[in-house]
Amino acid sequence: MTRGKSIATLLITVLLIAVTGFIAIFGVGDLKTGAAENIILGLDLKGGVSITYQTKEENPSEKDMEDTVYKLQKRAEIYSTEAEVYQEGDRRITIEIPGATDADAVLDELGKPGSLEFVASNSDGSAGGVTVLTGKDIKNAEAGTQESQTGAKEYVVQLTLTDEGAQTFGEVTAANIGKQIAIMYDERQISNPTVNSAIRDGRPVITGMASYEEAEELATMIRIGGISLELEELRSNVVGAKLGEEALSSSLKAGLIGLLIVMVFMVVIFLIPGVVASIALILYTTIMLLVLNAFDITLTLPGIAGIILSIGMAVDANVIIFTRIKEEIGNGSSVRTAIKAGFSKALSAIIDGNVTTLIAALVLGIMGTGSVKGFAITLAIGIVLSMFTALVITRFILQAFFTLGVQNEKFYGSKKDGRVINFLGKKLVFFIIAIVAIGAGFVAMGIQAAQGNQMLNLSLEFMGGTTTTVPFNEDYSIEQIDEKVKPVFGEVTGDNNIQAQKVASENEADKNKVIIKTRRLSEDEREALNNKLVEEFGVVKNDIESDSISSTVSGEMRRDAIVSVIIAVILMLIYIWFRFKDIRFASGAVIALLHDVLVVLTCYAVVRISVGNTFIACMLTIVGYSINATIVIFDRIRENMGGSRNKKNLDEIVNKSITQTLTRSIYTSFTTFIMVFLLWIMGVASVREFAAPLMVGIIAGGFSSVCISGTVWYLMKKGKGSKKEEAGESSEA
Repeated sequence: MTRGKSIATLLITVLLIAVTGFIAIFGVGDLKTGAAENIILGLDLKGGVSITYQTKEENPSEKDMEDTVYKLQKRAEIYSTEAEVYQEGDRRITIEIPGATDADAVLDELGKPGSLEFVASNSDGSAGGVTVLTGKDIKNAEAGTQESQTGAKEYVVQLTLTDEGAQTFGEVTAANIGKQIAIMYDERQISNPTVNSAIRDGRPVITGMASYEEAEELATMIRIGGISLELEELRSNVVGAKLGEEALSSSLKAGLIGLLIVMVFMVVIFLIPGVVASIALILYTTIMLLVLNAFDITLTLPGIAGIILSIGMAVDANVIIFTRIKEEIGNGSSVRTAIKAGFSKALSAIIDGNVTTLIAALVLGIMGTGSVKGFAITLAIGIVLSMFTALVITRFILQAFFTLGVQNEKFYGSKKDGRVINFLGKKLVFFIIAIVAIGAGFVAMGIQAAQGNQMLNLSLEFMGGTTTTVPFNEDYSIEQIDEKVKPVFGEVTGDNNIQAQKVASENEADKNKVIIKTRRLSEDEREALNNKLVEEFGVVKNDIESDSISSTVSGEMRRDAIVSVIIAVILMLIYIWFRFKDIRFASGAVIALLHDVLVVLTCYAVVRISVGNTFIACMLTIVGYSINATIVIFDRIRENMGGSRNKKNLDEIVNKSITQTLTRSIYTSFTTFIMVFLLWIMGVASVREFAAPLMVGIIAGGFSSVCISGTVWYLMKKGKGSKKEEAGESSEA
């Protein structure tokens, strides 16, 4: 890089930071109030619209209600991945969409659920009398594009049928090739496609749309018409944040302070490269804000977890590179050579670590729902940006500094190989620590079960409960509700698992209403609670409304989450197996990952932290963090082996590899821990419940990567090698 290019690189970097920072704070063009302020926030941080429907059928079946809740969840996710849908009472379903402020507009866009039928047409094209499919047979409908037979792009609607629907449709289409099947919505024909061939895979495609908008409109009507029950609007409200404004402001302050501490740490430890990393982190942060705004991504606590993890991975990439540079200088290389070698040798660990986590994020983003999808989206964006800033921005800026005269090795630091620590010699101690930590969780869960309690403190998102709408005589803030109202509910219910939302309405009758969700209450408990509210706050008893609600995490959503996590883990392990060409590396990663998840589960079991949506995000964060940390050590083992098949010095290679990467493990764990620790210190109660297990997971991840993963791989590798050697000796004899 020439001197002129170096100056230009630094000027462009400064300009990028200035422009992106200005837009993020002050806004420009359509972003009048700044990108940061325009980011859509979830129900937990900002609030949104709450719409309650009631079934026209007076006694709907439990299965039909569950099916309708699940399909409405899919429909609502078009507006936000963080939308929540749950059953209220026997006939009502409530949809909560974050970030929205106009209930009427949402109602218009959401559409009115009605009846849907696929009817075989008469020869003249008019609808016949034979219904071949109903809404119950439709799983999903999505607008899309495909290439036509002539090679042109055409707009289509892709349907996904149930297994029963697919079988029926296969038989019907085989018997009606060349004929039309009308799609009827509330007895009105909305499409009349012709059958071109027998469709037996349950994924028919409707062609002939003039535009994507037309395809999306048809897909929307099929989706909403595919709901099992016909619904009518009962009420709609604009509700406030579940956690209050303080939760957001404290989280942002904690994030800013944490970022500053991390930047200072990087400068102190890595000197000039640390300065470069800090510049890249600032650019990463401003670009992240702009991306969140540009793609209308809803930000919630799980989303913040994804950002924290991606920041940790961005720091980790820089730590790996800069540690390599210090090693090269310590081995006698010039600064120029060390910089080049540092980026080259760190590349495989960075790519493998980020790609495995990105695989998980993509699978969870495609298959997950609700908070899982929100977490996955922010994590995927963060990973891409962190790789870009670490491998491109950091490299160009560092080379620019060098070209402009910052060439003395004292500005970059030096690290020589010291005494190799015998980690394998302490494997028994490490395994005992791991077993005790994991076992404590199972013991705690067993004790709770023996006492007649839930093994884990499942939250309302998993268990459902009772919703109580209270019309207070004054306008309480969320903070005042936390301080004054929640303790009253806790006294009656004997449980602090309480959620509160304000009704944000211009209507005087609804202005002071607060919606409070608790565990499921009996009639006697409801009566006692109502009397207590009258006594403490002077509310009108007859105006208090209460009803049972289902969990917001439905059985289908739990199944989707579990399946998506399993698929993500399998794909990550296949990638590790492919990249390292040894299934034992993948096996070691699985055991380390399992250790971390179970240790965090111990935290939830022992401390009785509420298990809700943030539990899913926490576990996913730990999975990503654990895999990334383990791969760094495996990458160094692979490098030190150099393709050698000699097993005699395998213990030396493993101990050396873990020792060489120890500073990286400590530094990355420290910087990520600092970010989460500040959330725990500065956050409100709900944020602290989210941060505490994350801190435990970071410690567990650091421990497993250093003390468990390499040891497990060594034992499996040595075991196989020993058997081969014994077999060889026997044949020679």
